[in-house]
Amino acid sequence: MEKLHHPRFHIGESLLPANVRLFDQLGVREQVEAFGMTKWGVEFVSPEHDYQSFIEFSDAWDKSMPYAWQVRRSELDEMLFRNAAKKGARAFEGYRARRVDFDAEGATVQVELDDGTQQTWRTRFLVDATGRDTLLANQFKCKQKNPDHNSSALFAHFKGAKRLTGKQEGNISIFWFEHGWFWFIPLADGTTSVGAVCWPYYLKSRDKPLPEFFRDTIALAPALAERLNDATITSEIYATGNYSYMSSHSSGERYLMIGDAFTFIDPVFSSGVYLAMHSAFEGADVVETVLDRPRKALAARKRFEKRIRHGPREFSWFIFRVTNPTIRDFFMDPRNPLRVKEAVLSVLAGDIYDKTPIWPSLYALKGLYYLASWQNLTRSWRAWRQRRLNIRDVEVSAP
Repeated sequence: MEKLHHPRFHIGESLLPANVRLFDQLGVREQVEAFGMTKWGVEFVSPEHDYQSFIEFSDAWDKSMPYAWQVRRSELDEMLFRNAAKKGARAFEGYRARRVDFDAEGATVQVELDDGTQQTWRTRFLVDATGRDTLLANQFKCKQKNPDHNSSALFAHFKGAKRLTGKQEGNISIFWFEHGWFWFIPLADGTTSVGAVCWPYYLKSRDKPLPEFFRDTIALAPALAERLNDATITSEIYATGNYSYMSSHSSGERYLMIGDAFTFIDPVFSSGVYLAMHSAFEGADVVETVLDRPRKALAARKRFEKRIRHGPREFSWFIFRVTNPTIRDFFMDPRNPLRVKEAVLSVLAGDIYDKTPIWPSLYALKGLYYLASWQNLTRSWRAWRQRRLNIRDVEVSAP
């Protein structure tokens, strides 16, 4: 059931190389290739450095995943929805699940159609993929703000933005600024998605209309502002608060919560679509086990719970530190002792579930981070103290 009608707007346009294998399994890789913008790597731009840093996925540990795509989610999501219907799923648009009641045999779902009609559905098993609506997590009151991260976002689409050239044109660009960071995602039709992920206190400070506030925010990152000098906004400007959260659990006897319906982490490394898709692939095995081999259901759910937490945890170590000056230095001047650069790029590519032996090198990278932080103790202390202030809980009113 899709609550709206395709095509519909959705944020999260940047994919990871690990997505490619999932598209292969679904048989839709050629379709994604047709409308996607090839993304070979990442550009980092820091106000503390007078140069740009470029990294490519081909330098990761596994050289077989050198690229991904930037996509319009309206196109990607509709294509996946139609593909599911083509392959046998009963696909409904304009159907919003409002409440679910569970019993020993399955679930009763209260559904509202977009014309106001009410329906009651009966199902043996339910998969909650409601994204940031978090249907079951809200119903169960098990959704928790991430205590280590708290951010808000402003974003819109632009036409006429100045891009990188040649092979790098499709790269995602990350711009740090005083109150957080920006994404700059070029799409194949000439549109560029630009968003600011900022600390809640900054969004709370807004005292003018959202378009003016967004423009003022962009001006705080001069390198980004220069690329948008001749650009015009072609979409609504969106704002959202309470950006990061996790539910206390992801499954029950008759349900799973996958993707953003379970957890959402800061999008700085474009992990959202991949983690959601991967959790769906993992979840399919659980559903099959519960329905066909119920004696093994509990063990399958425990495996799912462990696996669904693994990805967000590995990305979060970097996310929590991405505005730290030590990590910023690492990304602006990436080096490869003990293959640490290859290991980090493997994480950024989404290669965290297979057997690629990156973990000793990642532990080494974390050791180097703590050593560098100790060597710059005063700077590290100031950064830590500032971050504690930045993530404080500030009530942000809806714009």
